[in-house]
Amino acid sequence: MKKVKKLTALFLSFTLAASLLAGCSGNKSNTPVEGGDNTGSTDSYTYTGAGPITDKEGAQLSILATNSWYSTVDLTSNDALIVKEVEKRAGVTVDWTMIDPTTYTDAVSPMLASGSDLQDIVYLPDLDLNSSYINSGLFEPLDEHFDSMPNYKAFLDANPTIKASLTAEDGHIYYVPIVGLTDNYLPNVMYNVKWLEQLSMEQPKTLDELVTVLRAFRDNDMNGNGDTTDEIPMSIESKQLPFMFGPAFGLDLVNGFYADDNGTVHYSYYESENYKEYLSFLNSLYEEGLLEVEYTSLTRDQITERFAQNLTGVTFDFSWQMSQLYSKQFPEYDGTTGIIVGGEPLSGNYPGAYTGGNPVKGIFGVTKAGKNLELAVRFLDFAVSEECQDLYVWGIEGESYVVNADNSKSFTEKALTDNLWLQGLGINPPCLPFRNSIPATNVLLPQWHVEVDTKLATMTKPSWPQIYATSEETSTLSQYLVDIQTYVEQMAVAFISGNTSLNEFDSYISTLKNMNVEEIIKIKQAQYDRFSSALK
Repeated sequence: MKKVKKLTALFLSFTLAASLLAGCSGNKSNTPVEGGDNTGSTDSYTYTGAGPITDKEGAQLSILATNSWYSTVDLTSNDALIVKEVEKRAGVTVDWTMIDPTTYTDAVSPMLASGSDLQDIVYLPDLDLNSSYINSGLFEPLDEHFDSMPNYKAFLDANPTIKASLTAEDGHIYYVPIVGLTDNYLPNVMYNVKWLEQLSMEQPKTLDELVTVLRAFRDNDMNGNGDTTDEIPMSIESKQLPFMFGPAFGLDLVNGFYADDNGTVHYSYYESENYKEYLSFLNSLYEEGLLEVEYTSLTRDQITERFAQNLTGVTFDFSWQMSQLYSKQFPEYDGTTGIIVGGEPLSGNYPGAYTGGNPVKGIFGVTKAGKNLELAVRFLDFAVSEECQDLYVWGIEGESYVVNADNSKSFTEKALTDNLWLQGLGINPPCLPFRNSIPATNVLLPQWHVEVDTKLATMTKPSWPQIYATSEETSTLSQYLVDIQTYVEQMAVAFISGNTSLNEFDSYISTLKNMNVEEIIKIKQAQYDRFSSALK
């Protein structure tokens, strides 16, 4: 499972500060080290995808990346056995510069802007969707080295959507990704099943059924304290509303843009009929008190406290929180049966679906000016091998996991009970291109939770893909899109709360048109066409 600060979510982006550069001491100069040069030919050794990646003694590489999200964990230490094992099997010594992830962007962005004295391999502070770093010429096109990257080439061939997402406008692939889950452990609707059982009601599958359940939660003494007015039928952060209700109206309000079955791109917030119906439905919930007045300021901590007091019946959050946060608030929870349990996506005029995650969560590049170009290419390829992925996910055999009689793997008792030790070992290290594992996540959770999530994972639709923008597209997007998104967010609250009548919706659409939203849609169409071409 990917590390997250304080275990509040599975998926986090990394951010970074120059003052907190904390790396292993090593060769920080521009003098070449033994093991290679930047001529594209490190040595005559034939690399096949398995370690070691060279037969030269004393081969070295430099890597700039994020350290652990845990402030008490240092992945440059000798205790990070997983990281050290990758180096050992590769047959190289890595000169790490690791920066606290909370300050990474601030630290690394100026280094990339100057373009000098960069390490051989760099973890980028963002996904470079504007192609800024690609256009700067800092990074080597890796597809030109696929003869030396058998593992990475095989991975891309097996994952065409990721390959298309990583293909730049010039047709080259510059980065190696950290890969997250796309269908499992997504945000989903969750119900207080004890309340449903009290009313002999099933989990809702449609919007109408949800409204019926919410009214029942509101009007009955669900917590049995003799007060029929203290129940809060639904507690949901405002940012989760698009996830929960958008698909029932045929909209992707999470990403904003989507392509229909004909490949035509739409902006969900500019859909005059479906988006108006979405707003009208949420306004009706608001007017009935089923969506509370303070929904725009509600936090997860407040929702957690409400479950602890048995005051609320429905929420929407990452699947992980089902058993690891919300059900645990109830003293009677014993881990065998869920109390706050995920349900199917809600259907309306359109079939319900959960919006899948984008698989690319972070990217590594090889710098053109690096002193060990070919060695760096090989190292990144070895780092994405199944051999290394097994290390990232499970760790060290006998230490963090054991192999069972049926050849499956299980975490040791120490790994299951001492999370800080497991993180210190280097599980899913953010300094290397790991891929999240469903089996390794499943073994951390109770069986009932795994069964629910496995079912919900079959009810997803693909997310709007990651697509690199051209310089011209970036200029137009930066000129118009931020203002459009700000206006859309403001008007959504105004319409849902009734502060602005839906009779003004046509004016809202006209305003978006005047803000050049159709020009933005044209750009997104061109980008989607490029993605589709790369996918083919």
